[in-house]
Amino acid sequence: MASFWYILHIYSGHEKKVKLNLEQRAVALRLDDILKQVVVPLKEFTEIKDGKRRVIVRPSFPGYIMIETEQEVRSDSEEESVRQCWALIQDTPSVMGFIGGGSQPVPLSPDEISTILASPEEQEEEIETIDYIVGDQVRVIDGPFRGFAAEVSRVDMDKRRLHLDISIFGRVTPIDLEFFEVEKVE
Repeated sequence: MASFWYILHIYSGHEKKVKLNLEQRAVALRLDDILKQVVVPLKEFTEIKDGKRRVIVRPSFPGYIMIETEQEVRSDSEEESVRQCWALIQDTPSVMGFIGGGSQPVPLSPDEISTILASPEEQEEEIETIDYIVGDQVRVIDGPFRGFAAEVSRVDMDKRRLHLDISIFGRVTPIDLEFFEVEKVE
C-alpha cells in the first residue's frame, strides 16, 4: 500500500521531544498502523571551539519534522481512525500544524522525499574553498585588530586558521585568526 509523507511545523528545538511524543501517543491510541514513522532529518556540522574541531549532529530543518502515514491524513476523512490520527497530530504539544494546506495538507512527492531523506554522504557536500596563500595581503574584519592590514605567513587548513604578520606601532607582530576574520585585499 502507498504511503504518504507530510512535513509538520513545530517549535524549533523541540524536534526530538515531538518525535517521541507522536510515537508514544500513536501507540497508546492504537494509531501506529496509520502513523508509520516520524523522522527528524539530521545533518553533521563541524564546529571549531577553542581551536578544537568537533562534529555536531543537528536537525537539517530546525522547526520541522516529517511523518509517514499509511493513508492520506485529512480532517474531513470518512474514516474515524484517520480523523483520530489528524487530531493526534494537531493536539500534540509543540506542533503548530501541517505544511501546505490547512485541513487538507498536500503530501510530499517521491522526489521531495528522497532528496530530504538522502543520507549526508549522498547529499552534495558543502565545500568551502580557501584561497589564501603565504604572502597574501589581507585586512582584518573582525576582532580587536579590525581594520588592520596583515600578511599571511602560514595557512593551517586543519584548524582553519591563518598565521599573520601584522604591523602594530611600527613593529611586526604575529597573530592567529580564523579564515572568516579576514578578507583578501585585491
